Amino acid sequence: MRFDLTDLRLFLAVIEAGSITQGAARAGLSLAAASARVRGLEARLGVPLLERGRRGIEPTAAGRTLATHARGIVRQAVVLQGEMTEHAQGLGGAVRLLANTAALATFLPEALGRLLAAHPDLCLELEERPSPAIVHAVLEERADLGVIADSADPTGLEATVLGPDPLALAVPLSHPLASAPGVWFADVLNEGFIGLRHDSALHQLLAGHALRHGAVLRFRARLPALDGVLRMVALGAGVAVVPAAARPASLPVVLVGLRDAWAGRHLLLVTRRSQALARPARLVHAAVREAFSGPV
Repeated sequence: MRFDLTDLRLFLAVIEAGSITQGAARAGLSLAAASARVRGLEARLGVPLLERGRRGIEPTAAGRTLATHARGIVRQAVVLQGEMTEHAQGLGGAVRLLANTAALATFLPEALGRLLAAHPDLCLELEERPSPAIVHAVLEERADLGVIADSADPTGLEATVLGPDPLALAVPLSHPLASAPGVWFADVLNEGFIGLRHDSALHQLLAGHALRHGAVLRFRARLPALDGVLRMVALGAGVAVVPAAARPASLPVVLVGLRDAWAGRHLLLVTRRSQALARPARLVHAAVREAFSGPV
């Protein structure tokens, strides 16, 4: 039986998105074309692959089996493409890197920007995800590389420690805690917070720890980036939990260290096997790994 790589990539995109519409968009296809391809795939295999659930599209048992094998096939196709472009002295193909909020807000843009400037043929798919979700995506070969906090369990992956990534409470200069040597997260749960969007990795981390204390954080505003969050904090609109590496150089904001063990974390670079990566992914791996010690 023949398998079309476009069909397999589309099927994986639909499963990951939980929607044929969103999966089609990710695969660069129209909804009509994507629906026809999924129906054709089911007809060729003789089994239903998708069913509608409360959370959207979900794979059937047969669909989950196909997804497992499809990831391997697509992954091998990417590796093959990388090795062939290596022979041609090029860097075709996109590398998919998932990262948590801290990495995207601090060192990754500069490190990867230098890499892309040095290699015009290299392309990246860079997305933000919570650390546990990144681990699953890399394990399932839905991403080449991931940058996670060490609070997530990287078992089954090759992990490299990048550097410290502590979280701190950002307060305006006039705040009573501005001169505190440190603070427990539980002691600030009644504060008004300035935060990132609901779907951000940092928000999900903080919301989870607040629930463990039986509390729900009160957000006065949500913004798409940490720069805006810190600007609001500087004006006295509220407090925020941010990566200490995002320390504002010119804003009247003080970062007070969080004493909770989960806040004193490190960043890890994870992949399945670095030696098995195609050349474009190896370049990204090296750029991320060396970002704490200087340019690639």
